[in-house]
Parts: sequence; C-alpha cells; structure tokens
Amino acid sequence: MGLHTTNVNGTELPSHLGDDMFSYQADALSAVKAQRLYCYLRDTLAWQQPTIKVFGKWHSIPRLQVYMGDADTAYTYSGQVFTPEPWLKPIDDMRNRLSQSLGTEFNAVLINYYRHGLDCMGWHADDEAELGEQPTIASVSLGALRKFKLKEKGSGVVTDLALASGSLLVMKGQSQKLYEHSLPKQRRVSQGRINLTFRHIQSTLL
Repeated sequence: MGLHTTNVNGTELPSHLGDDMFSYQADALSAVKAQRLYCYLRDTLAWQQPTIKVFGKWHSIPRLQVYMGDADTAYTYSGQVFTPEPWLKPIDDMRNRLSQSLGTEFNAVLINYYRHGLDCMGWHADDEAELGEQPTIASVSLGALRKFKLKEKGSGVVTDLALASGSLLVMKGQSQKLYEHSLPKQRRVSQGRINLTFRHIQSTLL
C-alpha cells in the first residue's frame, strides 16, 4: 500500500485508529486552565536543550525539555541517560488525576517546549525497554495548535491530527509497536506549544 495522509480535525479520532490503542479528549482542560498552565510552565521550568547521538554524531535537539519524575525513573534515550527533576505540585496533581482516571500508575513525565513552528520532533516510537511491552502514554497539549503525525509501520499510512490546547491523547496497548509518531516543522506557526507525556518507567534501582 502506498503512503498517503489522512487529515483529522475535530474532537474524535478516525475509526482506523483503534480505541484499543488510541483515545482523544479535546477539552481535558478548559481553555483558561490550559493557557494558565502553559504560561506557568514556560516561565517557571529550568528548560534544557540536551544533545543526542544520531547516526554517530551529536546534535542539540530542536526543542527544549524537562524530565520530571520519581527518584527511580532515570530514562535512557539516544545514548543519553536523563535523571528526573523533582515533581512540581501542579504537574504532580495532574499526574495523580490521570493515574486515577486511566487506571495507570504514571511515575514520570517528559515535558517538551516547542518555542515556534521550527521546533519539532522526528519519527519515533516510545518503545524503550524502561517503558515495558505495552506502555500507556498520556499526552497533554498546551498552547499553539500543532500537527501531530501517526504512521502505521506496516502500511506507511500517515494520519495527521490537530492537537488542541488542553487536549489529551492517550496511546496504549500495541500503539508503540505498530505506529510511529512525530511533530513536524510548521514554518507559519509563531506561537509556542508545551507537551507533557506522562508514562510509567520501570524502576532502575536494584
């Protein structure tokens, strides 16, 4: 099957993205709460721009980030070990609410700050060993509307999703084995976006 793209705008995911792998809530946070949280995180967090190894060379990632979590949730990505910052109360409160509502024990969150449309994330799956066989990833979006892409590994079919500020996208089950995802550049986007991806990291302490 050839590569093609399905554009999805609105409050529901297309039927070909099975509800055993994906769910979406456009208004998980109100517009006012989402904007307040966006500004608070943008202005409060000690943002970092780490380097990662790609094809044998080290590059600064095209976005800013903070990794936050429990003490035993060190996380390895592209040859780097990320040690968690301690929880901020608003993020810890959100973590606890999501854990309760989704029935998943989240113990860490990766927070990415895309300052403008040139900041991006390449194709990848959240399939690191620390996440387990069938991880649940709860992704909260704040700020500018950005295009989020899902690509089925077998067919190459790409689905474009418009993730609204205050929305919650949940990826679970076989989603990380069967799909990759990315946040491409959008040169016309001038405003910032913050994305929080809550996850459960298996303990690295012996």
